[in-house]
Amino acid sequence: MTLALVYHDDYLLHENTPTHPERRERLTYTMDQLREEGVLDHTDVELVEPEAVTEDEILRVHTPDYVGRLKKMSEEGGGALTVDTHVSEHTWDSARLAAGGVTDAVDRVLKGDNQTSFVMSRPGGHHAFADHAHGFCFTNNTAVALKHAQEVYDLDRILLWDWDAHHFDGTQSVFYDDPSVLTMSTHQTGRTLFPGTGYTDEVGEDEGEGYNVNVPLLPKTGDEGYERVVDEVFEPIARQYDPDLLFVEAGQDNHFTDPITDLGVTAQGYASLMNSAVETAEDVCDGRVVASLAGGYGVEGGLPYTNLAVIASLARLDTSNVREPATYEPPADGPTVDGAVSKVKEKLGDYWEL
Repeated sequence: MTLALVYHDDYLLHENTPTHPERRERLTYTMDQLREEGVLDHTDVELVEPEAVTEDEILRVHTPDYVGRLKKMSEEGGGALTVDTHVSEHTWDSARLAAGGVTDAVDRVLKGDNQTSFVMSRPGGHHAFADHAHGFCFTNNTAVALKHAQEVYDLDRILLWDWDAHHFDGTQSVFYDDPSVLTMSTHQTGRTLFPGTGYTDEVGEDEGEGYNVNVPLLPKTGDEGYERVVDEVFEPIARQYDPDLLFVEAGQDNHFTDPITDLGVTAQGYASLMNSAVETAEDVCDGRVVASLAGGYGVEGGLPYTNLAVIASLARLDTSNVREPATYEPPADGPTVDGAVSKVKEKLGDYWEL
């Protein structure tokens, strides 16, 4: 089958508080939408139940001290690691299962079981650092999976594109000196949004210099702006890097209805983003794409429709009719991305032809 849709009901167990933005309805509403649209019954979509990674696999990325603290706090019933990142009795197991979902998705694509995969998991991971939790994230699921891909499949060129509205500060820190994982983030500028990082001069260090790409965007940037970033930054770098695998950290909080961000992407815009990723992957890595849900907190009017768009794109289904509910009016064209694109070309011009 074309797409492996990786999901487990145990992803619903971890809970911060009932009103926390990162709550279980992010997944349940999307699964309802996929059933309603018949996506789960499509012959090109395979629903896959993952297994948790081991503690040793988590330790490829995270320090023993941090893993021990997280595990102990969860086993003792929970607590607060930060003001917005809360541990429950299920968090340790849920985090291992979330990392397992991404790792299984990578396995299925690299073994050839599926052409593409999408992971519907929580809690997320791209803010998690090696030694601490951060921004709703406990284990860096993507980093765990990509370390697995490097070790098991001996991959030496992985392209990671994180399009979440928030900069992937944790993931960037893991691969900042590693040229075998080219990391790229398109996000709302840190001047206006957590975590306040992700500027164009953060290009990597040592052997990884030039292999970390940040494209900070102004609030209200919408479909047209993202399309230009794809055309002038993502695609040229992807084709020059020529990766063995494309990984997309598919944050859906760029949507214009998202309650905690301020961007202007539509469901059709998300379909276009993933279609571009898939088409580029077909040219550079035999169509191998692994994607994982990151942010996205408009649980009713936004996330079910953006997830539908992304999943349909990965399964090569028709996305032309994917729309938000009629009660939601898409925004007018957002600000220009001239400044952002120009700065990226200035900072990365010594490393890539842009």
